[in-house]
Amino acid sequence: MTAFLVANLAPIMFGSMLLFLLIGYPVAFALAACGFGFGLIGIELGLLSPNLFQAIPDRVWSIMSNDTLLAIPFFTFMGLVLERSGMAEDLLDTIGQLFGPIRGGLAYAVIFVGALLAATTGVVAASVIAMGLISLPIMLRYGYDRRVASGVIAASGTLAQIIPPSLVLIVLADQLGRSVGDMYEGALYPSLILTVFYALFVFVVSIVRPKWVPALPPEARTLRGWRLAGKVLTSLVPPLVLVFLVLGTIFIGVATPTEGGAMGAVGALLLAISNRRLTFRMVVQALEQTAKLSAFCMFVLLGARVFSLTFYGINGHLWVESLLAGLPGGEVGFLIVVNLLVFFLAFFLDYFELAFIIIPLLAPVAEKLGIDLVWFGVLLGINMQTSFMHPPFGFALFFLRSVAPNHPYVDKISGVRTAPVTSSQIYMGAVPFVLIQVVMVALVILFPGVVTHYKADRQEIDLDKVKIDIMAPAPAAPAFGDPAAAGGSPFGAPAAPSFGGPAPDFGAAPAAPGASSFGSPAAPDFGAAPAAPPPSGLPQPDFGATPAP
Repeated sequence: MTAFLVANLAPIMFGSMLLFLLIGYPVAFALAACGFGFGLIGIELGLLSPNLFQAIPDRVWSIMSNDTLLAIPFFTFMGLVLERSGMAEDLLDTIGQLFGPIRGGLAYAVIFVGALLAATTGVVAASVIAMGLISLPIMLRYGYDRRVASGVIAASGTLAQIIPPSLVLIVLADQLGRSVGDMYEGALYPSLILTVFYALFVFVVSIVRPKWVPALPPEARTLRGWRLAGKVLTSLVPPLVLVFLVLGTIFIGVATPTEGGAMGAVGALLLAISNRRLTFRMVVQALEQTAKLSAFCMFVLLGARVFSLTFYGINGHLWVESLLAGLPGGEVGFLIVVNLLVFFLAFFLDYFELAFIIIPLLAPVAEKLGIDLVWFGVLLGINMQTSFMHPPFGFALFFLRSVAPNHPYVDKISGVRTAPVTSSQIYMGAVPFVLIQVVMVALVILFPGVVTHYKADRQEIDLDKVKIDIMAPAPAAPAFGDPAAAGGSPFGAPAAPSFGGPAPDFGAAPAAPGASSFGSPAAPDFGAAPAAPPPSGLPQPDFGATPAP
């Protein structure tokens, strides 16, 4: 039994973690419990050192000091303020009046406003709930099919997961070790294409089943002409300016994602002030929800770090790598299996759980296979978007269910008794949009350029081909006057200083003792006769002569 545990501890740990999550234990605590529990088992089996858990404080500090994750509360607060300031209601009313004369006009308005809200809020729950409260009663009032109305609202709300500034992209960038700005820029085109696909679906429905998506009656179109144009400008310009401040500054490199989120939060407050809808209660509610979501994210990340510490210690990453790298088909086979795995796990796990648990295990294998990690992150982000619309566990479906009428009611405007929206209708309406997202995943795999355009203007450097040449010191150049004198100064050697005597000749025979090579006087000879005194007008004394009488 001990030998079996030693050989299979990694897969047992991974399976136990999934089992705890499926049972319903809180994600953060389930991850941390698995990390600590299997860490103790590994220490008992001799696979791990007791000093392993000393690395936990350092991992906690690395999370709390991560500037990238600081963008999460900023973008969350911005989205909640905008959602509560009535911007979604104004936009939907205006765009609904603009597209009202055509079949499916309200559905087009919901998709367009949902995409714009996604680009300004980045919070799926806020988008789905706001669109459900505002647009679902209007669509039911004018005879929209309940399945189409529910599917359009749920799908447009989930665009907040992939359209920048998405919280999912921030988390993916952090887990993949890539720039949030690159992740935003890479996800821009796929998110816009996905929005166009949603609109094309409504267009096809308007042709095949025109009664499911009727146009607004003339009495419901209250804005026309210049009034409608003015309303469109005043409703669209402020959020578009905010989108440029948040995303434009990040794309052009003026601001980091954290700074862009801070500007977005300030811009949301200014928009609420300009609409005269900023209240103390609204700010308190937004701050409370921001704190809850940020704390949830931090606790899940802390639990994931404890789990990964033990999992990597027992070589679980090597088990995953050998499991995935040996798949038939190479890179294509790896992508197919990974996307099927994420698609299946999205039935049961939230996108935060997938990002913190699954992505760190898949990223090393993808990098080893030569897959661009930004492209890989956007691909998985589109796939994880289905986690919000998977019947029967899609979170967007639960959000819509919470605001959709579940009992017959009397419409306040028309006075008509309206039937409720059933859960089966919400689920059926989400199925076509799940299939659209699967098609989008396939297109990203077949045409990776829709994501990798973010590095089109950058010079790619292959580090494996970089060659560094260290040159040896070059010999000194010869003197100009004597080419053969290698190593001499190019200006010629300076002459030796002369202090009044002849220059020394170092090649000559040594001078006699006492002689100076620099021309200094020879040492005195005390045995020689004294030199004659210099002539003088005074008589010189003779100390050796006989004194005169």
